[in-house]
Amino acid sequence: MINISRYTIGAAVTAVAFSVLAACSSAPPKPNVDFSPNHDFNSDKKIGFYALSGRTTGDNPTQMTNFQRDRIDAALKNALEAKGFTVVSETNDADLLISWHLNTAEKTDVRTYNSPSYGMTAGYSRYNRYAGYNCYSCFNNTEVSVNNYTQGTFIIDMIEPESGKSVWRSVTQSKLDGDAIKNQAKIDGAARLVLQNFPPLAAAAE
Repeated sequence: MINISRYTIGAAVTAVAFSVLAACSSAPPKPNVDFSPNHDFNSDKKIGFYALSGRTTGDNPTQMTNFQRDRIDAALKNALEAKGFTVVSETNDADLLISWHLNTAEKTDVRTYNSPSYGMTAGYSRYNRYAGYNCYSCFNNTEVSVNNYTQGTFIIDMIEPESGKSVWRSVTQSKLDGDAIKNQAKIDGAARLVLQNFPPLAAAAE
């Protein structure tokens, strides 16, 4: 069992799955990262996948297929190898185990805005020109826009194999778009984003 209660992430921190990150129409949100100051990240060279990685939970869990999970795993593997880590298939050989988890929540976005309303008249103005449209009663109407959407929270943990405890966490949040999980290039970009601060700079500088 993963024990992460020792590491405070901050009250506003939430996470998101890769499909969330890749789905953003604008620039993906930056991940919020925290780590254990007691762990020596400089000695970590080999990383494996945690056995329970790839879980989905929440109001409306996104049921991923095996090949969709494989795309996410492949993106994480490529991002780690680009940083110089070796991704191993045998967890007994790993210095750390990587685990990702997606949580979904149904949200409602309610917005109000004002729009002008116009009256219509027909006739001649004092300049003897026909006026078919005139704003004789301009005023504002209040309109309400309601948008229901699924909010995704993606969490990546780096876990010590011996203790089963998380020593590093990356957390991101955004709206879900199911089509994004089909695009490997977007998933690869999301992987680089969520792992951009691993290992921690404080540890790498030592």
